[in-house]
Amino acid sequence: MEKDLRQQKTTIIKIALFGPESTGKTTLAKQLADYYETEWVPEFARDYLQEKWEENQHICTADDMMPIAYGQATLENQKLLLAKKYLFCDTNLMVTKVFSEVYYGFCDPILNKAALEHDYDLFFLTDIDVPWEKDDIRDTPEGRETVFSVFKQTLIDTNKPFITLSGDKKSRLAKATMIINALSAFKEKGLSSEDFVEIYNHGIPFENILKQLKIFKKGIAKSNLISPATVNNGILSLSETDFAEKASFFDQQKEKLKIKKFVPASGAATRMFKFLSAFLNDFDIEKETINAYINRKKDKELAIFIIGMDKFPFFEAVHEKLKEIYPDFENLERDYKNYYFIKLLLSQDYFNFANKPKAVLPFHLYKTHIANPIEEHLNECVHYATSKSVSNLHFTVSEIHQDLFEKAVDEVREKIEKPSGTKINIGYSYQNKSTDSINVDAKNKIVRNADGNLIFRPGGHGALIENLNNLDSDIIFIKNIDNVIQNHIEQITLYKKALGGILIAVQQKVFGYLDAIEKNQINENNIPVIVDFLVQKLNIKMTKDFNKFTFENKIAKIKDLLDRPIRVCGMVKNEGEPGGGPFWVMNEKGETSLQIVETSQVDLANKKQLEILEDATHFNPVDLVCGIKNYKGEKFDLKQFVDQKSGFIVEKSVEGKPVKSYELPGLWNGSMANWLTVFVAVPLITFNPVKTVNDLLKPAHQPQ
Repeated sequence: MEKDLRQQKTTIIKIALFGPESTGKTTLAKQLADYYETEWVPEFARDYLQEKWEENQHICTADDMMPIAYGQATLENQKLLLAKKYLFCDTNLMVTKVFSEVYYGFCDPILNKAALEHDYDLFFLTDIDVPWEKDDIRDTPEGRETVFSVFKQTLIDTNKPFITLSGDKKSRLAKATMIINALSAFKEKGLSSEDFVEIYNHGIPFENILKQLKIFKKGIAKSNLISPATVNNGILSLSETDFAEKASFFDQQKEKLKIKKFVPASGAATRMFKFLSAFLNDFDIEKETINAYINRKKDKELAIFIIGMDKFPFFEAVHEKLKEIYPDFENLERDYKNYYFIKLLLSQDYFNFANKPKAVLPFHLYKTHIANPIEEHLNECVHYATSKSVSNLHFTVSEIHQDLFEKAVDEVREKIEKPSGTKINIGYSYQNKSTDSINVDAKNKIVRNADGNLIFRPGGHGALIENLNNLDSDIIFIKNIDNVIQNHIEQITLYKKALGGILIAVQQKVFGYLDAIEKNQINENNIPVIVDFLVQKLNIKMTKDFNKFTFENKIAKIKDLLDRPIRVCGMVKNEGEPGGGPFWVMNEKGETSLQIVETSQVDLANKKQLEILEDATHFNPVDLVCGIKNYKGEKFDLKQFVDQKSGFIVEKSVEGKPVKSYELPGLWNGSMANWLTVFVAVPLITFNPVKTVNDLLKPAHQPQ
C-alpha cells in the first residue's frame, strides 16, 4: 500500500460519517466537533472538485479518484494530530471506493485495499430522509434510494460497525451524542465496537449493559431475612366462612371494575421434558436396557414416567401414531416400545413437545376431550375474572409461539363463551428484548458463541413488570400458565374471588384515607387510626421516631406509605417445592417489610439466614391479585416501585460451558418490593404446577 494512504495509529475514538451525497454528513461532523470541542475532517473532494469546476467547468472523472483518496488520507492524519479524544470524519476512503464503483464501475486496487483496512470505531450511516441540496459538484437527486442501499450493503459486506442516523439536525445530533458517550464508556470496559453495535441493534439500553457488568463484578447483596412470615405474623388466616364472605363481597363490587387475568406463558416446555431429552441423548438401546440406564443414572423420574405412561393424556395419540409408523409395533419388546414412545414424543417431526409452549400441550383427559392449559385458563377466567359479562385474559408469549396460542384459543373460545354467556377478550404481549442480559464467564469476560456473536438471554419474569405496566385494568389476577387443575373449578373460583374481595376492601380503605388527606379532612386524632390500619392490615412497620414527627410530616409519611400499588398474595403450606416464600426482610435503610424471597436471594453460607429459610411455613404459589391504579383512578408507573438491587445472578451454560447471566428483580419479588402487600393462607388445592411431565400423574391432574 502507498504510504500516503496509511492511517496513523491512535487511541483517539474516530467516527466516520458515511452515506450518499447531501445526507447531512458535513453538518453533523461540524456539530459533533463543536459539541465535543475537537476536530473534524472535511471532505477533501469538495475543495478539489470545486477548484476543478471553477477552472474549466470539468466534473469528477475516474482519474480523480486516487488524488482524492491521497488528499483525504493526508487530511485525516493531519487533523488527528490536533484532535482531543474524538475525531469526526465527514468522509473517508470507503466513501471514495463506493463512489468509484457506483459511478465508474471500477475501483483502483490500491484504493480498495486502503479503504478496507482503514479503521474507525464507528460508522454513522446517514439516511436519505433529509432534502437533497443542489450545488456545482453534486449529481442529480434521482436514484438516492439505490445509492443509499449500495452504501449500506458495503458496510454489511465489509463487516464495519455502523448505526443508521435518521431525522432532522437536532434529533441526529442528540442520538449521535448519546451513542458516542455510550461507545466511549464501552471502550473503557474493553468492549469492541462490534459488541457495541450488536447490543444497540438488540435494543438493550447501553446503561443496562454497563450495570450488568458492574453487577457481575461486585455481585448482588443477599436478602436480610428477619423471620419467616407465618400465620398471624404476616400471613392472614381465614375460615371457610371468611373466604365465602370475601368472595361474596367481590361479586358485589366487580361490576364497577375492569378486571383482567394476566398469565405469564413465555418460552417452551424444555424443562418439562428435560430428563427425557437427557435419556435420549445418553441411551443406546442396542447396548443396554432401559432398566440398566435407570440404575446407572439413578433416574427415578424416567422410572415414574414409564410406569405411569398410559395415564398421560397424550398416551393414546402417541400410541396410535407409533402403530402407524411401525406396523409391527405391538410385537416389539417392551424396551423398544418405551424408547420409541419417548423418541416420538420429543421428535421435531412429530409431537415435538419439548419445543412447544406448555400452554398448548395436553394436560387433562376429560370424558369428552383433552384440555390444554389455555382452555383451563379461559374456563377459570370466565368464573372469576369477569365483569359485565366480559372476561379479559392476557398472555405473555414468545413471538414465535403466538400463532399456536391463537389457534388453541380459537378451538375452545366458543365452547366456553356460549354456556357462560361471557365474551372473552384475549391479549398478547412479548417480553421486551431491551430487558435481556449478556453472559459472562467466571472471569466476568463477555461470552460469545462459536460465530463470535454475543449471546443474549431473557431477563427473567421480572421483565414482565413492563407488560403488566402496559395493562389498563382496575383489578388484575396473576397466575402461572402451568398452575391449572382438573375439576374443582368451584373451589378455585372461591379462593380467587376471596383474594379479590380482600384487595378491593383494602383498596377502598386506602383510597378513602388518601382522598381525605387530599381534602385536608385528616386531623391529629385520625392519625392513630390510620397508623393502626397500616400496621394491622398492611403489615407496615412504622419507624420508631414517627411519633416525633410534626403533624405535616406525619401526613406526608402516611401518604407516601399508602399511595402505592397493592397486591394480595395467596400462600400455601410449604411442602418442599422449589421457589420463593414469604418473609420479613430488612433493607439497607433498616426498614422491615413483607417480601417474597427466592432461595437464590439468601446467603446459604450464613447459618442464621439458613435457619430462617428452613423455618419457613409457607410457599409462594404465584397466586396474586393486584390493584395498579391510585385513588384518583390513574395508573401507577409500576417501574417506580421496583427494588432495582434485588436482581439475580444465575448460572447457565452456553455450548457446554458455564456462564453467568443477570435476571431482573422477579415479577412477584423485587419488582413488587415497594407495593402494599397482604399475604393470605390458601389451601394446597390452589397450587398444582406442572414443572415436569410427571406432575401430570398427580391426582389434581388426573380424571376423577
